[in-house]
Parts: sequence; C-alpha cells; structure tokens
Amino acid sequence: MIYKAKTTVRFRKQFSELDIKSKRIIKNKTKLLELNPYRNKKLHNKHGRILFRIRLKIQSKETRLIYEVIKPNIILLCLIERKNSYKELEELLK
Repeated sequence: MIYKAKTTVRFRKQFSELDIKSKRIIKNKTKLLELNPYRNKKLHNKHGRILFRIRLKIQSKETRLIYEVIKPNIILLCLIERKNSYKELEELLK
C-alpha cells in the first residue's frame, strides 16, 4: 500500500522554525515512513488513537516526531522534546 504524508498546522509551524539540516533529517525520515509507517514504536495514550514516534536528535536535543496512521495517509502531528516527556502530547490530543 502506498502512504502519503500529511501535516498538521502545528507541525508545519514547528518545521518552519528548524534549521536546514534538521529539515533534511525529517524529510528523509518521512520518505521512509511512506514506505512502511508501522516500523517505529507504537505509543500508548489515554485517547485510544494509534500513534507512533520516531526518535530524532535535532539541534542537539532529543526530539520525537509523533505521527498517526489513517490509511492511506500518515498524519505528522508534532515534534516534542524528550525532556518534556509526553505530557505535551497528551495536552495536544485533548
């Protein structure tokens, strides 16, 4: 099955604030996602949505790219810093 990556407004805003190297890293990861979105770790959450995460090191910070698979699309939700844990994500999903 062919998947197509889509983005949220929040993700586009976060992405626009990144440097060129970080944007290239995310674009490369997105291409891999379109081939197989289920290859990364599944996240558990209180809202029943099936979410996944990709571990990244962006601008010397441990960062997670959070996405959701809704066939045939991959929705890139947001980038969260690991130090903030996943509290920020739970707030986003409300």
